[in-house]
Amino acid sequence: MTEQRFARVVEVLEQRQPDLTVVTDSVHKGQNLSAIVRTCDAVGIMEVHSALDERTFRAHTGTTMGTHKWVETQVYPDVRTPLEKLKNNNYQIVAADTSGEILDYRSVDFTKPTALLLGAEKYGISDQAAGYIDQRITVPMMGMVESFNVSVACAIILAEARLQREKAGFYKQRRLSDQRYYRLLFEWTQPLLAAYCQKHDLDYPALDAKGDIANPDWRESHTS
Repeated sequence: MTEQRFARVVEVLEQRQPDLTVVTDSVHKGQNLSAIVRTCDAVGIMEVHSALDERTFRAHTGTTMGTHKWVETQVYPDVRTPLEKLKNNNYQIVAADTSGEILDYRSVDFTKPTALLLGAEKYGISDQAAGYIDQRITVPMMGMVESFNVSVACAIILAEARLQREKAGFYKQRRLSDQRYYRLLFEWTQPLLAAYCQKHDLDYPALDAKGDIANPDWRESHTS
């Protein structure tokens, strides 16, 4: 890995937002799922929670899609599982919707720990998810169609979340714990060695400022 690439990884990790996430509620179309994950990476989101059969998810997104390396995707058979976990961790659940009592998406305070809930285009938010929702929001439309494509709506809403967090200074200082930061830094920059350490239950060795193993003798003593 070049020094420039290592510096870019450091920069990205220092801007990650551990308390902003997306939950997809039976969004099946591969192009939508892929676009949602790309948008999450672009605004610093670390995890996406997808309520969808894992086999179906893999079939629609592929197992080697590049962005998935940078955004961890958790797949669940039931949307209630991730929503309950997020609620227990004091996230507000904000659902993109076009029915019921809805607010303009710009009126939400996205500096709070937030999970954006997105439903399938045809069916919207499921009844299973309804009881977990704190606010329903919409992107105002000026034309004849009632709503944007789900991945487009995701991008618009998350752009607002990023703007609010930028104004609050959330991207100016690292918000990850040291443990999570250094784990991801190693796994992103030394993936083969990370896999070796995991297989043999070894602690990750320290990296130097260039992204190389700080102790030059480590490889010989652990990989011989």
